[in-house]
Amino acid sequence: MHFSLKEIFAAFMVLFAIIDIPGSIPIIVDLKSKGVKIQSLKVTITSLLIFLAFLFIGTPLLGVFGIDVSSFAIAGAFIIFLIAMEMVLGIELFHQDAHGNGAIFPIAFPLIAGAGSITTILSLKAEYQTINIFISLILNMVVVYFVLRLTSFFEKILGHGGLQILKKVFGVILLSIAIKLFISNTGIVLHHVK
Repeated sequence: MHFSLKEIFAAFMVLFAIIDIPGSIPIIVDLKSKGVKIQSLKVTITSLLIFLAFLFIGTPLLGVFGIDVSSFAIAGAFIIFLIAMEMVLGIELFHQDAHGNGAIFPIAFPLIAGAGSITTILSLKAEYQTINIFISLILNMVVVYFVLRLTSFFEKILGHGGLQILKKVFGVILLSIAIKLFISNTGIVLHHVK
């Protein structure tokens, strides 16, 4: 296990972009307006437990199905690509059910620990050391907790336009991540055109 600040920062940014808690603020605010009580700590802990389960036993679980991490990372690259296209183009490819009690569903799952972020956790294992992913995950959950606690405040500060800009920026970052994951796990070598 190698502790690396560079890896922690890189993994943090990837997870921050895919979890997209700032982009979820409008959904969380809408749920609050419908009378849903958001239990910030409960939601954060539940999300963290889902992530940790996939971080530590995701690979053996894949082994049961005869799938290696690189193959899963390629599949993950496609999912991340589609999520990024949603964010950049403002279209809906993945339908998210907005009903539930607000504690576990739909906030913790699938809004925070959804298919895309779970796939990203396993995809990152093909790139970075587990300890660095773990630390970046904890840091992200701290951010998630505070954003959940301060949703109304962030909405007032950023406004609708600010939230949309944030979503587009993170969408472009995710597109780049998806392409990098695909290339690094398929062994494709890009040659510069002269």
